[in-house]
Amino acid sequence: MSYIISANELKIKGVRAIQDATINGSEAVITIRGKKEYVVISLDKYNELREYELEAALLESKKDINNGNFTVESVEEHLKRISNG
Repeated sequence: MSYIISANELKIKGVRAIQDATINGSEAVITIRGKKEYVVISLDKYNELREYELEAALLESKKDINNGNFTVESVEEHLKRISNG
């Protein structure tokens, strides 16, 4: 469940508003002038999501390797290739 924190509430209560909203491990959505702008999550949840993102990148890289979709080149060759692209 997401909790909504207005920018005004954040201004008045400060970090306490975030702590109260995320006390049960929930995320908090911060609104500015009624528009949802930001999401605040715990550092543990952020690290978990980042780990998922890195795992997906690793799986994609393994798929590219298995499909032969890679280039073997020196650092100099790589720099030349990417600077011309």
